[in-house]
Amino acid sequence: MSLVITGATGHLGRLVVEGLLAAGVPAGEIAAVVRDKEKAAELSARGVELRIADYSAPETLNGAFRSGDKVLLISGSEVGQRVAQHQAVIDAAKAAGVASLAYTGVLGGPDADFALADEHKVTEQAILDSGLPYTFLRNGWYHENYTENLAPVLEHGAVLASAGEGRVASASRADYAAAAVAVLTGEGHEGKAYELSGDVAWSLAEYAAEVAKQSGKEIVYRAVTPEENREVLLGAGLPAPFADILVGVDTAIEQGLLARRNGDLARLIGRPTTPLAEAVAEAVPQASPGR
Repeated sequence: MSLVITGATGHLGRLVVEGLLAAGVPAGEIAAVVRDKEKAAELSARGVELRIADYSAPETLNGAFRSGDKVLLISGSEVGQRVAQHQAVIDAAKAAGVASLAYTGVLGGPDADFALADEHKVTEQAILDSGLPYTFLRNGWYHENYTENLAPVLEHGAVLASAGEGRVASASRADYAAAAVAVLTGEGHEGKAYELSGDVAWSLAEYAAEVAKQSGKEIVYRAVTPEENREVLLGAGLPAPFADILVGVDTAIEQGLLARRNGDLARLIGRPTTPLAEAVAEAVPQASPGR
């Protein structure tokens, strides 16, 4: 039996593998499902088993899982293709007879009424239909969704969004990874859906103020209409379908759908979630011009 992480060379996957090793799980009991062996060379050097497979090539998944494995299915990044990709993983996991399947979905699950959630909802239903023992890790918004895009904010002195006065209960990527580690290494999580979000819900005006504080620059929150937001995103070179998804997320924020807090994340990881201010303080030097 192995603890199997799909998408193990992605941002979240790497943190989960690191978390398992830090928790004392022997490297030989961890399997990383990756597309590119070269990108996983560091994991292999540490003794983690590599299983080469691609969500988009179902035939490669036949050897990705073993009977008794505990699997973490990290959702794919290719919006629009994820239902078929996830179904291929679910089918392969069921055929192999894995012991359990945890899935990183979206905060709110079936109640998440915005386009980015659609594929997650379909995937959750597919897992239920499979009959596999499951755990749903419904991740809320990540601090990094904002802090990894700070350069234009610092350049233009504005946080631009069509989220109105909505609030976001975000947490760090490392927090969500720690929750996955807790589920993979713990007991009693099967059949549960965890609504994971940060301890504090903040507004974009508060975020702008925090960036201003940490950078020493004048930063304001500029609220725009969804139509204006879409035009800005298109002007930045984003494809129209992705721009529409991001505008939809801002609408969800305005409606309070990403402000949900019930303490699941802090309880799973056994500590408070990472404050937004800490993430901003780490990101500002990286995003500042001339670094």
